[in-house]
Parts: sequence; C-alpha cells; structure tokens
Amino acid sequence: MDTDDLTDKTYKAILVEAERFNHDLTLYFGLLSGKCENEKDFIKMSIRLVHQMLKYSEDEMVDTFFGNPPEKEEFHRALKKILGNISEL
Repeated sequence: MDTDDLTDKTYKAILVEAERFNHDLTLYFGLLSGKCENEKDFIKMSIRLVHQMLKYSEDEMVDTFFGNPPEKEEFHRALKKILGNISEL
C-alpha cells in the first residue's frame, strides 16, 4: 500500500502529525505503509510502531534520527499525540 491510498483523515492523523514533529519520523511511517495491505492494517501497524518507539533507548533514537535525535520528552509527546489522533479515527 502507498500513503496515497490513505484517507485524508488517516494521512493527517499520522503522517502530517509526524511531519510536524520531524521529517525523519515521517519516513518511518511512510516506509511502514509499504508493508501494509490496507488502511486498517496501516493504522494497526502504526500503533505498534509508536509503542515500540516509546521504548527506544538513546542509541535507537540516534539511529532513528540519523545522528540528530530530539529531546526524549518531545519525542514521546509527539508519539502520544499520534496515538491520540489515531484514537479519534
């Protein structure tokens, strides 16, 4: 599936919100969509990804953000915002 296949509501809830925080975060959700069969699967997998990212160590954050990690609290706040957006879908 491609991100173009998502409804506007889902696209905004996840991808636009990720982009507001950091372009690098958006890349991970974009890559995730390629592994999904449909929008419902993308939402389910996005929730899993967010929960995994909430457990990231400092080293994993460095890798995720290509050597320029954000503050952990800000990262968690952005991830929780995405989860909140998903719950409203």
